[in-house]
Amino acid sequence: MIARLLAIFGIGWALGFVVYATTLPRPADAAAATDAIVVLTGGAGRLQRGLDLIARHRALRLFVSGADRTVRKRELAVETGRPMALFDCCVDLGQESVDTRSNARETAGWIARHRYRSLRLITTDWHMPRAHRELASALPRRFPILIDPVPSEPGLATLFAEYNKYLLRSAAAPFGY
Repeated sequence: MIARLLAIFGIGWALGFVVYATTLPRPADAAAATDAIVVLTGGAGRLQRGLDLIARHRALRLFVSGADRTVRKRELAVETGRPMALFDCCVDLGQESVDTRSNARETAGWIARHRYRSLRLITTDWHMPRAHRELASALPRRFPILIDPVPSEPGLATLFAEYNKYLLRSAAAPFGY
């Protein structure tokens, strides 16, 4: 009996992994506008995508969640080749979060302070399911979140780790963890 349950669990996990790995979300339409954009740091192309959109006036402000505490806007402007005026007018750095869960709390606080009513979430495609889940749970119910993943080519180890993190967070969330 236990062997059968373990086999069913294993098959379910494996099928879920295949679905997760083969159905990574696609980028959103760049023409879509929201009140705000949040970029979760940590992956190639994320910040550039957010800066491209804010420069094209697809949102009022851009929030970079998880920026290192030593990073300054001027450094990012130089590194990205963007004008400092863009950072002065439209970019905020969130430097308190250290993981996806705290990114969500930090972003929710920023959204509340600015009273925004819609958000574009930018992170890497393999990270999007968990990031979206965390952010949706930190924001008011039915808060509009446009997911805009940056395409990547993750390895099997990255997909394996992220899928298991997603499952663990999904299992822990109903218990307040």
